[in-house]
Amino acid sequence: MGSFISDLKQNFQRGSIGLQLIYINVGVFVVTTLISVFLMLFNWDVTSWLSYLELPASLSQFLVQPWSLLTYMFLHANALHLLFNMLWLYWFGQLFLAFFSARHFRGLYLLGGLCGGLLYMLAYNVFPYFSPYIHGSYLLGASASVLAIVVATAVREPEYRVNFMFIGAVRLKYVALFMVVTDLLFITSGNGGGHIAHLGGALAGWWFTKSLQKGMDITRWINQVFDWLSGGIKFSRPAKKPKMKVNRGGKADDYDYNARKKQQSEEIDRILDKLKQSGYASLTTEEKKRLFDASKK
Repeated sequence: MGSFISDLKQNFQRGSIGLQLIYINVGVFVVTTLISVFLMLFNWDVTSWLSYLELPASLSQFLVQPWSLLTYMFLHANALHLLFNMLWLYWFGQLFLAFFSARHFRGLYLLGGLCGGLLYMLAYNVFPYFSPYIHGSYLLGASASVLAIVVATAVREPEYRVNFMFIGAVRLKYVALFMVVTDLLFITSGNGGGHIAHLGGALAGWWFTKSLQKGMDITRWINQVFDWLSGGIKFSRPAKKPKMKVNRGGKADDYDYNARKKQQSEEIDRILDKLKQSGYASLTTEEKKRLFDASKK
């Protein structure tokens, strides 16, 4: 058992940010399911404790449990719900990391979930259609976060083709458009709240890429908060300024450094061109590793 947990810990630490988020979602599902099974054995109400982690449509209830705006995006109703969300997160997460950094991934996942949750509560408290359902309606799932990743990638590379079984190659812009239009059409369905949250996530993805193209990273504040909470920001006395080290290598060292940087840049450009033309599956293991390493810089 100890070896299994140790292996999981190592895989989590070595994995990409997408894989780490998948681990977290699966872990939360397993833990909450085990707790629910235990409570059911004693005929205790399972839904009551889970509802404190799910996002309520009622604003008065949300004030009692504000943390649910964060926790809801890591919960899933059942194994099938979890499976579909994690598959989309894995597929499009790899594609996202080909064009954006790991910090962007983490920040957008959270931003997509926040925007989806806020739009969900706003819609339920503004539109009269949802008035009868406000009390007792709760939101859960990573779909808003996943759709933010999908739309952000589609806005960045709209002409990029992805292959679907039985369909063939489809441009990313049409994949994103299909998902958004489907959510719009089913707002008044039985899962209207979920579709509204999807639209909030899609809006976050579009906003992220468009802002980044203008030189503004709207996920920066999320990553700064995350860094602070995880101990990344430490308030301590500044260290003494180290003594300057003189490098007497001269122009030759500068030339070698610039040459290496240029070669690395050209190699990444070549891999990205191959990615656009032939898809992610066409890349070799070494090319995938280089692309992943470049995305973390």
